[in-house]
This record gives sequence, C-alpha cells and structure tokens, in this order.
Amino acid sequence: MMYRKRIVIKVGTNVMTNKGNRIVRPVLQGLVRQIATLYEEDIICVLVSSGSVIAGMEVLGKSKIKDKAQKRQVYSAIGQPRMMRLYYNFFRDYGMNCAQVLATKRDFNPGMHRENMINCYEGLLSEGVIPIANEDDAVSLTKSMFSDNDELASLVAELIQADMLIILTSTDGLFDGDPEDDHTRLIKTVKVGQDVEKFVNDKEKQEGEGRGGMASKLNVAKETAAKNIPTFIANGKRENVILDIVNGLEVGTKVTL
Repeated sequence: MMYRKRIVIKVGTNVMTNKGNRIVRPVLQGLVRQIATLYEEDIICVLVSSGSVIAGMEVLGKSKIKDKAQKRQVYSAIGQPRMMRLYYNFFRDYGMNCAQVLATKRDFNPGMHRENMINCYEGLLSEGVIPIANEDDAVSLTKSMFSDNDELASLVAELIQADMLIILTSTDGLFDGDPEDDHTRLIKTVKVGQDVEKFVNDKEKQEGEGRGGMASKLNVAKETAAKNIPTFIANGKRENVILDIVNGLEVGTKVTL
C-alpha cells in the first residue's frame, strides 16, 4: 500500500517517565493512539523510542555492576523486550502490528547492512507495520554508538526518505532564554543557517537518564532539515502533539531549510 506521508517520531526518556524514573503507560498509549489516527489517514510512522534502560532498571533494580557501559548494556538488554511488549499490546488494541528494528551506527554506512535495513523498513512499511527503531545497546559501544536516539531518528528519517521528523521531548521547544522564566518566548521557527545555539542553557544540555539534551536536538534538527526533511522539536506530554503538528498547527519549534 502507498501512504501519503512517512513520519519519523522520536520519543525521549523524559517524555515517558515520571520523577521516580518509572515508565508512564498512559503516555505511551497516547502516543500509539495518535499514530493509529494517522494510520487511518494513510500516514505511516516509524517510532524511535527510548526507555529500554529505564525499563530494564524497573525489572532488575539496582545493579552490582560497576562498569557503566556494561551496566547500560545489561539494563537495555532486559528492558528492550519489556518495551516491545508494551508497544505490542497498545498497537494490538488498534488492530495494528509493530516490529523492532535494532541498529548500530555502522549499519548506516554505505554497503550491505544499509541495503538490508532499507529492505527491512520498506517491507514493514508496505505491510502497514509500525517499525520501532532503537540502538542495539547490547553490542553498540564506542565508535558504533549513536550520540543519542536523536541522531538515530535523523538517520532513519533519511534512510526511508521521510516527509517529516518529530522529536518529542519534555519541553515545548527551543526558547530564547530560560524556559522557566516568564519573559522567555518560544522560538517557533528556525532556519538551518540561523545562529540560535546561544539560547541553549545548561539546564537543557542533558536529558535525565537519556544522553541527549536540547543542544543535541537542535544540531540533529538542523542536519535533518538540511536534507529537506522538516524537523520539529516539541513537548511529548502535550495532548495530541503529533496530530497538531501534522495538521499544521504552530506547535513546538520547527526547523527548516
């Protein structure tokens, strides 16, 4: 089946967790509901989802492993199937199927691995299956690691020739100052060549248990937009945020050529 649009949606750790670092299921349900609504309008999505490390921590609890990289591998390996089970059940409620696609950074280099990934994504999308992309944390270390899932989302968007990339985070977008300051304003549109990095403050540079902050998101958004894929940075906890963006409402920060 041919779909009118392809959209890549990246959801960060801080969107789907509460202050106690627990997965908030209603947030995932709301995300899936919006994807299902778009599906009915012949718009198909690829979901790049964080959360596996947190999900693994929920299962295993405090780990005795001292090495941080190894600990992350273990938590992620445990958490991945748990996240997929959650998504599987939520999509099933809408009569939809989802699939897991794991990758390392080197898989996007020109060659057989990249071609295999393209074939996999094209096959899933043609069948109306929602691919859920994530880094293969169990084997992805050092040079094979993505800087964060924002980078992965950008690479997937380019790979499938997406019409749009939506990066969902815990803030409304890029502000011209401290987001908590009443006088600060949301920057609604950013051009690729526009110097707005100066507005990223220290509070936004790291995102909780995730690796990416606003600086990373802005950099990725510019790189993606430079490939003629409009990119949005928006608050994933806002109700119907994805639908509003797709329907042309001024939501979050839009980055374009």
